[in-house]
This record gives sequence, structure tokens and C-alpha cells, in this order.
Amino acid sequence: MSKAPHPKPTDSELEILHVLWQHGPATVRAINDHLSQRRQAEVGYTTTLKILQLMLEKALVRRDDADRSHVYRAAVREQETQGLLLDKFVDATFGGSALKLVMQALGSRQTSADELAQIRRLLNDIEIQNSTPNSDDDDHA
Repeated sequence: MSKAPHPKPTDSELEILHVLWQHGPATVRAINDHLSQRRQAEVGYTTTLKILQLMLEKALVRRDDADRSHVYRAAVREQETQGLLLDKFVDATFGGSALKLVMQALGSRQTSADELAQIRRLLNDIEIQNSTPNSDDDDHA
């Protein structure tokens, strides 16, 4: 049973999701304080509250009403959200080509030896995964 993908969060919603992913469930006040620290500028409490209410309607967050202070938690996983945003970005910017994305990313900045080693390991893992026969194929004999 596959769930429909969640809606793409706006930049402000994504910023709140980052706070929740890093720090876990939090009140509006705590989220607002984290946002103010990240931006190094005061963020309006009512602005944060309004964005959280919109995120609740979009099912990006859940709210615990048990206490006087409502506690919000992310309703979407970080990795799934990153995948959704990356897929949309690659489609819109690079015509769906992962190769063009990687070439642009590696060609536009200095890549450390450690990063290159990690990329090689990832490529090796993907190559091994792609060359391993699928067990489902063996069952159709």
C-alpha cells in the first residue's frame, strides 16, 4: 500500500522541518527561538504559528494538543523529503539527468580527497547492487 507523496514544502516550511528533524518535537516558542538563532534575526512568533498551522493542514507536521502548549513534530521523514525535493530539482534544472547534476556539482567547486573517496565507495556500492541478480528473477524458472 503506497502513500501519496506529501506536498513540496515551501522554503519557510522546510526551515521549520529542519528544526524539528534536528531537535525533535517542540512548541511554537521553541521552534521560533531556533529559527531566530538560525537567521540571526528575530522571527515573529505569530508568523511561525501561522506557518505551522498551514503545515498541519498539509500534513507536514502533527500537533499534540494534550498540554496547554501545543507540541509539533515532523510528520514527514527527512530522507523522503530530500528525495522529493531533489527529484523535482533534477527534473526542472537538469532535465532529469543525474549525470548533469553530478558533473555540475563536481565541476563547480573544489572536492576534497575524502569526498572523492566517499563518492567512489558509493559508486562501487551502486555498481555491486546493480550487478547482483534479483532473487525474484530466479523464481520464474
